[in-house]
Amino acid sequence: MTRIERRNLRNGLLFASPYIIGFLAFTLYPLLMSVYYSFCQYNVISEPIWIGLDNFRELARDNDFWTALYNTLFYTVFSVPLSLAFSVALALLLNQKVKGMSVYRTVFFLPTIVPIVASSVLWLWVLNPEGGLVNGMLKQCIGLEGPGWLASPDWSKPSLVLMSLWSVGGAMVIFLAGLADVPTELYEVAELDGAGPWGKFLNVTLPMITLTILFNLVMGLINSFQYFTQVFVMTGGKGTPDNSTLVYALYLYQNSFVYLKMGYASAMAWMLFMVILGATVAVLISSKRWVHYHGE
Repeated sequence: MTRIERRNLRNGLLFASPYIIGFLAFTLYPLLMSVYYSFCQYNVISEPIWIGLDNFRELARDNDFWTALYNTLFYTVFSVPLSLAFSVALALLLNQKVKGMSVYRTVFFLPTIVPIVASSVLWLWVLNPEGGLVNGMLKQCIGLEGPGWLASPDWSKPSLVLMSLWSVGGAMVIFLAGLADVPTELYEVAELDGAGPWGKFLNVTLPMITLTILFNLVMGLINSFQYFTQVFVMTGGKGTPDNSTLVYALYLYQNSFVYLKMGYASAMAWMLFMVILGATVAVLISSKRWVHYHGE
């Protein structure tokens, strides 16, 4: 290297040093230590004790672990497809050329920027089995006694799925961008072939936004497996009733910061990483069959 090249390298490293130091101290080091702690018995107070694969063996025998995994899978299987369908439907409606459409788009996007804690408290009132908005409307409109929602083990998980539709505004905006990228000449050709609105959606719109669907699907999977804040706020961090809302991230939190089982929680975290990685890879592999690119 010449003298000027060495100077440029030094200056570049100096400018990048805040990020490099932050990455090493707050990302890479905790990541490596969590791998080590997953093979240890560690409670923060005393020194970690190496126990090998015992944490992972205990996971296989832990009934609460399997309950939390089931609850998370239930939420993921229902919330992700419904959120995708709901956001696509909203994007199609808000893609029409109607006066004041920017106002409608803003209204449907607003729930996305509401703080999660505030929206969780709001939904506690909406789903209140006694004087909540939903049960009140059911009783006034059709004379039906509403369920217990979050107070019922049978309805608690469907309640979380229903809540997930509240924040589809982010995905809706991405779908709106994808719809704007669909060539208008394709719709014109479809009309010449006699296609109606449903035919144009199935044969033009849907294939052309499959790449956007793939992106939102992957992001939805990752976020749903890490679902935590809403359940923590609405159940006081307990996953009640009867562990029906004990999702994976909440059980991980309990083990790490309530029971101080940091080694066990680290093992849980890496198991969650493997589940998310497996689901993401499976979606990406399957995308070769249903994702269409504009150049094809």
